Amino acid sequence: MTRGLSEPIFCLVTDGRRTLRDPENRDELVELVRHAAAAGVNLVQVRERNLDDRHLLALTRSIVHAVEGTAAKVVVNDRVDIALAGGADGVHLRADSPPAEVVRAMVPAEFLIGRSVHGESEAITAARTGVDYLILGTIFPTASKPAGAAWLGIEALERAAGAIHVPILAIGGITARHVGSLAAAGAAGFAAIGLFAGMPNETDGERGAELQTLMAALRAAFREGAALR
Repeated sequence: MTRGLSEPIFCLVTDGRRTLRDPENRDELVELVRHAAAAGVNLVQVRERNLDDRHLLALTRSIVHAVEGTAAKVVVNDRVDIALAGGADGVHLRADSPPAEVVRAMVPAEFLIGRSVHGESEAITAARTGVDYLILGTIFPTASKPAGAAWLGIEALERAAGAIHVPILAIGGITARHVGSLAAAGAAGFAAIGLFAGMPNETDGERGAELQTLMAALRAAFREGAALR
């Protein structure tokens, strides 16, 4: 248990440019988050780099409201000020963000602090700074990265998970077929954009049903993989 966040941790990373038919329609993104949280996603990272402060704050508040009554926690990418003002549960720091110790001195005791890392040594160093979880990637090839971009692979995830005691999530090219191997490698869960991007948007009922089915399959696969550790 990490400040109210229980494992496995399944994190939806928002990216309206990839997940929305109309990138200007933020209501559609909020509805995706609402259904995902109801289906069992327990961490939502608001990562909307193209929004100005006013729109990012409004979106954060809408997403916080959308997950009320579920186990989902909301963190905002990099922006401690927006996270606090928007009522989010925490902040997710980039690799080049201020150290977690600095952030911890600015926020309430229950505030979640996560960080992105890109290798085993970086994960080991970051784990000593008071973070609640780490996201390691890119684990598998993904269309969101340019051709020829380096990826770490499952072995790097296993080494990093074995070297630290902070929950570590895998990101990058995650599909349903990877979840068991991630759990077997010691991951506490995963973070993903593309995995949720293909959810149908025609009706709320269709989207909700698809997410319920997906999350049930992911939980089962993760349990099976964890049993192999």
